Amino acid sequence: MGRRFEEIDWRETPIGAISLRRRLDPALDVDVYEVKLDDEYLMSSLFTVAEVELARLALAELPGADLDVAVGGLGLGHTAAAVLDDRRVRTLTVIEALDEVISWHRRGLLPLASRLTGDPRSRLVRGDFFAAVNDPTGLDPQAPGRRFDAVLVDIDHTPRHVLHPSHAAFYTAAGLHRLASRLRPGGVFALWSDDPPDDRFTGTLAEVFGTVRAHVVTFANHLTGGESANTVYVATHARPAGLA
Repeated sequence: MGRRFEEIDWRETPIGAISLRRRLDPALDVDVYEVKLDDEYLMSSLFTVAEVELARLALAELPGADLDVAVGGLGLGHTAAAVLDDRRVRTLTVIEALDEVISWHRRGLLPLASRLTGDPRSRLVRGDFFAAVNDPTGLDPQAPGRRFDAVLVDIDHTPRHVLHPSHAAFYTAAGLHRLASRLRPGGVFALWSDDPPDDRFTGTLAEVFGTVRAHVVTFANHLTGGESANTVYVATHARPAGLA
């Protein structure tokens, strides 16, 4: 297991100091990888059930094969790896705002790094996901205007608790309409949230998409001795009449 605690990387970024740490959890006897932004925890490898379900629930809505998927937010890589577990996926484009996070994967500092960097279907793109949604070029700088079968997002804590004020507009009807324009007919938008289902946000999604579901994903939390939960919103873009 190595040392009980290690700060693997620490760097100043435009949104604060970001750090990657590894510690030994004595109760589970496993290495835990954690990311902090200043003094706030962003993610932990202890709790990844909902990140995996973000991919699984979204892709379960899609028929057929040769799927092109975009993920907003790389993090520890659990959502992206779950996307690649679906053999129907043809391409995966992961948009990450911080060079530091991409570097962790390219340098092999995280357990899932080789799965993401070694799979020819996967590409890590440095960019601001929210700015890309608004930009005419779209989510793939190598293919302007490209549309995807699914766009999965795990960046902010919740639609109301965002990491930067500039993100807030994305969660409005206008912002979600712009996101929907990046999807193919019948495509899926899925979002991770740390809060219980938010009826107002679900209503906003319903203004834009044909079908909306808020899935409560539960998982054991050994830190509290009980159960915790996240929410995964899954919204399906309506297909035009007559389109199979």
